[in-house]
Amino acid sequence: MKTMTGNQLWNKNYCKVMAANFSLFFAFYVLTPLLPLYLSEHFGATKDVIGLVLSGYTVTALVMRPFSGFMVDSFPRKTVLMVSFVAFSIFFAGYLAASSLLLFTIVRTLHGAPFGALTVANSTVAIDVLPSSRRTEGIGYYGLSNNLAMAIAPTIGIFVYRYTHSFELLFWIALVVACAGMMVDGSLPPSPSNRRGSSTADKASPSRGRLVGADRFFLVRGWLLGVNMVAFGFCFGVLSNYLAIYGKEVMGITGGTGTYFMLCSIGLILSRLQGGKALRQGRVTHNAAEGMVISLIGYTLFILGPTLLSLWDGGSQFFTLHFSLFTYYASALLIGLGNGHMWPAFQNMTISVAPNSQRGTANSTILVSWDVGMGLGILMGGVISELVSYSAAFWTVAAVNALGVMLFFMATRRFFLERNLNPTVK
Repeated sequence: MKTMTGNQLWNKNYCKVMAANFSLFFAFYVLTPLLPLYLSEHFGATKDVIGLVLSGYTVTALVMRPFSGFMVDSFPRKTVLMVSFVAFSIFFAGYLAASSLLLFTIVRTLHGAPFGALTVANSTVAIDVLPSSRRTEGIGYYGLSNNLAMAIAPTIGIFVYRYTHSFELLFWIALVVACAGMMVDGSLPPSPSNRRGSSTADKASPSRGRLVGADRFFLVRGWLLGVNMVAFGFCFGVLSNYLAIYGKEVMGITGGTGTYFMLCSIGLILSRLQGGKALRQGRVTHNAAEGMVISLIGYTLFILGPTLLSLWDGGSQFFTLHFSLFTYYASALLIGLGNGHMWPAFQNMTISVAPNSQRGTANSTILVSWDVGMGLGILMGGVISELVSYSAAFWTVAAVNALGVMLFFMATRRFFLERNLNPTVK
């Protein structure tokens, strides 16, 4: 990538990478809340089968990401980026061609591989095109593109399905948007070979003769940060994949999923704007702590509202309905605020414990950890819902989130401060 001069945060290449990131996550989120309904209505899949099918995507992304970090650190990043984006886009056509549950499962599972590689490559390129003095802040703002996609895509997807009942149209929308993002990334200038050590890559790659070890695929120095992130990925995995069915079957809310995701994304966006000053000052542990506590309140409120109502026999139906809606939508805003503070903080912490030669590996490590949590959440959410109930699955979410918060305050914060290589981050 072209070496950036000066101290400009919103340079042209950074904006392009953010736009491409918006496109790839739009294509992902426009389908996410509706795939459980698609599998149930189109193929007659049961709850546990839905969890198994959807978790395959996350499993392959998880397997691919450690190798992606190595490839991004070892080969020209533009090449890795474009190969990943082409493959990611093509797989949306596979959904259109899948005529059976088995074929859909195969396509969905394989689709996770280019997604895993693409998210690592795109986020690493974003770091490359940022001036070093604005990197901590830029990483935080980079997530806004994810958040905007999360705000808009599910709402559009649900709107399209409500008025057309056409999953085929949704697959076409995802395909077209993914191709648009691919073209945006394609307009970036070519990157020099990382092995020669470009100024943009900060000589980030291993030398030609260096042995390839486990630390080229997973950032061992940041292992506890990854473990902590697994807990938070678990929670969002259950929420994002079972929200629509939970709202319909447990709370009787049939049209609120799009609004929920929009409020969640508004919280994410507000948190990035609110937390910008703390990120500029390098106070990432402060942002992480604040975000985790807010998220915990949000997840607890999400499940506590309907539970309290089920235990209360008195009162009017009007109050019951509106109290339920209040807790439902308020939890979305709080979860968004919390995750918006937490995610860039953890990403910055992971990058800060890594040497420059492992920047891609650090990115892949935090994403792998999130994927492990997401995959476990999707799989266990389906199993617990089938064996017990959706309410039990979301109570599990609240418990796992609480364990993640406890782990951070008891061990992870100290672990990071002892290994931090960046004196401007604390």
